[in-house]
Amino acid sequence: MPHSHHSHSGQFCKHAVGSLEEVVLEAIRQGFEVYGLTEHVPRYRTADLYPEEESLTPEELITQFEQFLLEAHRLKALYASQIRLLVGLETDYITALDLDRLHDVLQRHQENVEYIVGSVHHVNGIPIDFDLATFKTAVESIDAAHATKEGSFLSAYFDAQYELLQRFHPEVVGHLDLCRLYNPALQISEYPEAWERVERNILYAISYGALFEVNASALRKGWSTPYPGLDLVEIILKNGGRLALSDDSHGPQAVGLNYGRLPEYLQRAGVTELWFLEHSEAPNAAGRHVRAKKMDPWATHPFWTRFLDGFR
Repeated sequence: MPHSHHSHSGQFCKHAVGSLEEVVLEAIRQGFEVYGLTEHVPRYRTADLYPEEESLTPEELITQFEQFLLEAHRLKALYASQIRLLVGLETDYITALDLDRLHDVLQRHQENVEYIVGSVHHVNGIPIDFDLATFKTAVESIDAAHATKEGSFLSAYFDAQYELLQRFHPEVVGHLDLCRLYNPALQISEYPEAWERVERNILYAISYGALFEVNASALRKGWSTPYPGLDLVEIILKNGGRLALSDDSHGPQAVGLNYGRLPEYLQRAGVTELWFLEHSEAPNAAGRHVRAKKMDPWATHPFWTRFLDGFR
């Protein structure tokens, strides 16, 4: 059951390319059976807009997100005989305002948001995945009176992630260790306070049934592995956590990108099970209509043979 739970399109995300329908058609071409459409929720302050959004207002981002939900459900119905589309969203947490407004979005669009990818992209209100210079600004902005800058930065990231997990119980934990995007060799275990926090977050997400995405986008960003790194996968597996696949595509050109490199990583990490989300008539504990199902057996699925034949 090839699947992805996390994707974007240029139609509704200014740092992506292509239309949402082009993303769906490419997923169909590649043989995906389940594909999640998860544009970013709006940001609500002008100060939080990215440079490519300088011509937009926060109000226009809200309208754009609502248009995404309509288009995603249109495509879900249109291509239902060829692919199972799930319609969700990816979170942002810049300030407390974002969480309060996310609550409002979920209340207002309860029937149209089937699941949540719970992601953090900011620390101390500063983006950590925009570019290296901005990442360094985020690290330097941290008050590290009683610890190193790096350790305090990691702790702040995982504390924000924990608050997001507690408040919304996202079905998919997005790029768990995005905090080391620009330093993939960083060993979180060398910072005891941060390590304690990431273990806490993993155990909490496991306790309510979350899936942790194996996010292939790290490979196109120069990592030798997807997110999360092997150290965190080990904790997830040791505690009975469940993994799912995501390409985090930002346009049709990145659908399934680097999926051919995932089996080796998963087998090296000792992953024997993969899971995916499917629609459920009965709501889950968070009130959303999805449930997790095991992909069995994942390693011998015919999907992977496509990469042996040079199929991207």
